[in-house]
Amino acid sequence: MTSPLRLPSAGFDAVLCDVDDVIRYYDTEPLARLERDAGLAAGTTARLAFAPERGRPLLLGRISKPEWAVSVAEGLAGLGVPGERARALAAGLAQAPFRADAEVVGILRRARARMPLVLVTNGTAELDDDLASLGLDGLAHHVVNSARVGVAKPDAAIYRMAAEWTGVAPERCVFVDDRQENVAAAVALGMRGHLYREPSALEEALGLSSAP
Repeated sequence: MTSPLRLPSAGFDAVLCDVDDVIRYYDTEPLARLERDAGLAAGTTARLAFAPERGRPLLLGRISKPEWAVSVAEGLAGLGVPGERARALAAGLAQAPFRADAEVVGILRRARARMPLVLVTNGTAELDDDLASLGLDGLAHHVVNSARVGVAKPDAAIYRMAAEWTGVAPERCVFVDDRQENVAAAVALGMRGHLYREPSALEEALGLSSAP
């Protein structure tokens, strides 16, 4: 890989960035409608699906997404949801449509032109295909996906792995995530952390607010 141009920055020489709820957003309304029809509180399916006993095997690549959906349906059935409705809820979560935030993508493309950019995500084995479907398979220099590397945030190992891919020391990396515990884990390794809330703050944190 040709090394990207590295320009002077405010304390960092590489960007590590989360995917979901920073770059990618899911449309949760179809699932919410299914939950209302089933008499469930909004978010019930996701809370059950991403409880450690179900979500962790998926995010560590130990089970496939279809296998995970079966497990979710079984969990919903255990709550008294009829089988066919439980399967529809699980499918609604597993197959939820998603989009990319064009403004964030634009900011990250500008950052990539200046320094190494690595996506660091607790993802599924389908992530590469998902990014390609959004036209983002070339967004970053590397993708560190928990389902491929077998370790997930906030485990320190995934941050160290991402820093190694950049060729930059951890203390010269800035890590961007929407979850406080993930940012805190990066900061504990000496990285600069940015808790993502909105594109304008991200742009400023990456020193791009006045960049062309």
